[in-house]
Amino acid sequence: MEGITKKNIDLITVLGPTASGKTSFAVHLAHLLNAQIISADSRQVYRGMDLGTGKDLSEYTLNGQQIPYHLIDIVDAGTKYNVYEFQNAFLKAYQQIIAENSFPILCGGSGMYIEAVLKSYRLTNVPENEQLRKSLEPCTLDELTAKLAGMKQLHNTSDIDTKKRAIRAIEIESYYKEHSETDLSYPKFNALILGIKLHRQEIKQRITERLKQRLRDGMIDEVEQLIKQGVSPEALSYYGLEYKFIVQYLQQEYSYNTMIEKLNIAIHQFAKRQMTWFRRMERGGLKIHWIDGLASMEEKIHVAMSLIQRYS
Repeated sequence: MEGITKKNIDLITVLGPTASGKTSFAVHLAHLLNAQIISADSRQVYRGMDLGTGKDLSEYTLNGQQIPYHLIDIVDAGTKYNVYEFQNAFLKAYQQIIAENSFPILCGGSGMYIEAVLKSYRLTNVPENEQLRKSLEPCTLDELTAKLAGMKQLHNTSDIDTKKRAIRAIEIESYYKEHSETDLSYPKFNALILGIKLHRQEIKQRITERLKQRLRDGMIDEVEQLIKQGVSPEALSYYGLEYKFIVQYLQQEYSYNTMIEKLNIAIHQFAKRQMTWFRRMERGGLKIHWIDGLASMEEKIHVAMSLIQRYS
């Protein structure tokens, strides 16, 4: 990997909101660096969920060369996948890439997954505690928030967005307290973080155009096929906005045009939340080097290589 000294950089991260072009950029960078890509997308892990999750697997082929990728199509649709499982899977993929004398590029838009790796979140697979859950159920969200704040410092609001999340957070902290011997260590990485940034109006336009294209490519058929395979409509709604709104359309809750309009707006709002998460990551101490998403690929790669040389 010419230009990279592992002592200083042992991971490159490419992030950005949906439709920003981060995958294409990561593939071009991987091609240049003899690198492999580890996906940080919470939905692309599911097999058979392609159009709705925006896999665009054709992007991983550049100049006739297949760029190796990891953590895509690794679990069946209908199963639940969480950040703990992602951390473990990431580490295995990372170690495999290093063993092959290649270089890892973490690429995606799922801020929680990316942050879990970059900030070395100490996680373990905490089992459910039904007795504790029942005792917490009568509490209000404010009461649960106060209880959780007494157990740990609240760095963000993701744990207290809903009662369900707050109860789970308390469940986890209670487990840690009772099992102090649990090994919660996770390696720390010297990561160079590259962000693809676009003006909001450009993102909106790209989202709208991409949604129309995916509908033309058969995204509704994909949802119908998943239901035929036994994935319940309720479960599908868990897997993201596209599945949620298409299921509602198939159940005749919305007309076709209303579904498209509402889904389009919801994806715009999602992209805005992604950027909010990334800005919070910066405030939390992670340096993101933003690259103009409207620049040519050659210009983007030039900026990236200059940063790699600076930090190597």
